[in-house]
Amino acid sequence: MVTQKRAVQGLNSAAAAGLGLLAGALTALAVQRHRIDSLRVRIEHLEEAAQTQQHTNLATQQRLHWELLSKAIDNPELAEVLDVFERSLSPQKRRQFLFANALYTNQLFAYRVGNISREEFFGFVRGLLQNPIVRDYWRAGQHQRATMADESDEAKLGRMVDELLRQLEEADIDEWWVVGEPPAE
Repeated sequence: MVTQKRAVQGLNSAAAAGLGLLAGALTALAVQRHRIDSLRVRIEHLEEAAQTQQHTNLATQQRLHWELLSKAIDNPELAEVLDVFERSLSPQKRRQFLFANALYTNQLFAYRVGNISREEFFGFVRGLLQNPIVRDYWRAGQHQRATMADESDEAKLGRMVDELLRQLEEADIDEWWVVGEPPAE
């Protein structure tokens, strides 16, 4: 009997030790889980801060772009610096092209920061392309767009506008607002 009692006590001790180890492991896992959750929250905050900083940088760039274009639009001598088109332009036409660039760039920026969808961008450009000056501006900038990195947002949207302009020119209807298929996001 004594041997059986010692065996039972030994099993109880082993079970207690096992339970102690299990409790310790579960506690360690809980602490580890808490650390992982804390790190995940920190990463999410850093990602949000990075996104906010990117939008701030884009806004600053957009403001600087507009300031430079405004100076060029107001001053024909400065506008000559931005005349990168493959044909000579009158001062009036150059100012019109610069303004068309400002309109397009503003919508591009609105899309990039998430203020408008790709479909809204498409709709705006479809309306903008109804203006012959804007169409002429777009054609004149074709070679500049060809130098962009193929996978950039700007290059992808530029190709979308190229295709839309082609479709608008080939359309045999007066209902321009139905020409072209709005892109999927």
